[in-house]
Amino acid sequence: MTRTAQAPGADDFAGLVRRVRALEDKEALRALMMRGWRALDLKDWRGWAGCWAEDGVLEFGPWGTIRGREAIRARVEEAEAAYPAMQHHILNTHFEVAGDRATGIGYMWFVTDPAPGTAASPYAMGGPYDWEFRREAGGWVLVRQTLGVWWTGGEDPLAPGVRT
Repeated sequence: MTRTAQAPGADDFAGLVRRVRALEDKEALRALMMRGWRALDLKDWRGWAGCWAEDGVLEFGPWGTIRGREAIRARVEEAEAAYPAMQHHILNTHFEVAGDRATGIGYMWFVTDPAPGTAASPYAMGGPYDWEFRREAGGWVLVRQTLGVWWTGGEDPLAPGVRT
């Protein structure tokens, strides 16, 4: 008895469509984060804030909980004004998509040289990200971000003379 290949059916096609959609959504989430955090490094505060939902929530240990896109933008802009140049690296990301909602995890590695030639070493910090996203009419937006600080190093320009 020989086995014959069956032509792909509607179920196979529907499964393929679901898998491709999931891959496209995950890539859109990665692109959102890269676009947003690149804007952050360039101090394009409006571009960065545009990645957030209007009702977004930022939870960051030293700052507590900040609610609303504009409040988040204002707090981050104020806090990062002391850094003439920054790099926010987003590492080891993973996203899970469920319809029009998604979650993600990753790690932050933040580096800045507060004033070239004045600090003993660049200031850096790192820790885990947890994200929640929502698909809106214009695409994916960040709904909630929780960021922890697990380590710091160098001299923080926000606390001159304090080395960690």
